[in-house]
Amino acid sequence: MDAQQMKQAVARAALDHVVPGRIVGVGTGSTVDCFIDALATIRQRIAGAVSSSERSTQRLRGHGIEVFGIDAIAERLPVYVDGADEIDPRGNMIKGGGAALTREKLVADLCERFVCIADASKRVEVLGRFPLPVEVLPLAAARLVQRFAAIGGRAVPREGVVTDNGLAILDVHGLAIDDPLAFEQEVSQWPGVLTVGVFARHRASLCLLGTPEGVRTIAY
Repeated sequence: MDAQQMKQAVARAALDHVVPGRIVGVGTGSTVDCFIDALATIRQRIAGAVSSSERSTQRLRGHGIEVFGIDAIAERLPVYVDGADEIDPRGNMIKGGGAALTREKLVADLCERFVCIADASKRVEVLGRFPLPVEVLPLAAARLVQRFAAIGGRAVPREGVVTDNGLAILDVHGLAIDDPLAFEQEVSQWPGVLTVGVFARHRASLCLLGTPEGVRTIAY
């Protein structure tokens, strides 16, 4: 299978983890686009979706799937399906390549299980090969560039990108994140940071990994 076929395969496999009659949490990105298309084939079996981005919301509604606001969800949802830019052997992830990391964490926090759908290129031993996205207040960006430099990272503003929350993204190169939970907790406290794209507190419960031989299921 090529990369697109892998995305489509894991998207279809994720349907087995959607709970009938319930709302499903839906993430953002090209692999999730494939999942939304697959979800449309069983839309009569679900109560709707809660989405992590305007992009996904539009695609869901285009398929006739009802989308609920994050603030309208009063109970835990059974499953959140989303991709990753990187995932390590413990299910920790880097996310935010699509600039939706804050809402992705919000939706992940609503759900009991995180099912990550990804192709084999996203599997890494140590997080950091993919530049780490960080959503920040624009007025704090210059200071945060300095703070990342102090720990060996090169933070670069993502040009022309404004998040759905009206904020900026820094992409941090050159990090090796060997303790993702501690890193996430530390950087999240830095003034001016809204969300850091390390998902350790909200790590994956399960990864459906697309490989040339088929879909590999990895539980954490």
